[in-house]
Order: sequence, then C-alpha cells, then structure tokens
Amino acid sequence: METKEYRFKTNINCGGCIASVSPFLNAETRIAEWKVDTTDKDKVLTVKSEGLSAEEVANVVRSAGYKAEPIG
Repeated sequence: METKEYRFKTNINCGGCIASVSPFLNAETRIAEWKVDTTDKDKVLTVKSEGLSAEEVANVVRSAGYKAEPIG
C-alpha cells in the first residue's frame, strides 16, 4: 500500500498538547509517522499514513479534542 503524507493546520501548540494527542495518533496502526511543528504559526501536523485519507487522520486528531484542517 502506498504511503501518503498529509499536513494539517492544528491547535496543538505545546508539549502537553502533543502528549494528549499522542495516544490517539499512536493507536492508529495505519499511521507510520507523525510530528507537530509547534514553532510554526499554524502548528503544522505532518502525518505519513498507509491507507488513511486526510479526513480520517483529521478525525483521529478531532477525537483527541483538537482541530485539524488539511493544508494544500
């Protein structure tokens, strides 16, 4: 299956927020890798995934209580 990379504008803005969302993103086995750039004004979340759509990734983030708007 093809690995796709998605980028999202989020409100994940600190280490505590990253700790809160980590269990949700780590539990999704189709997410191979993810990171949040908290220094970017848009708090960009980058996700590498196999078999998930951008909307499905955004739903995982939303289930953790955060916003995720696809970029691009």
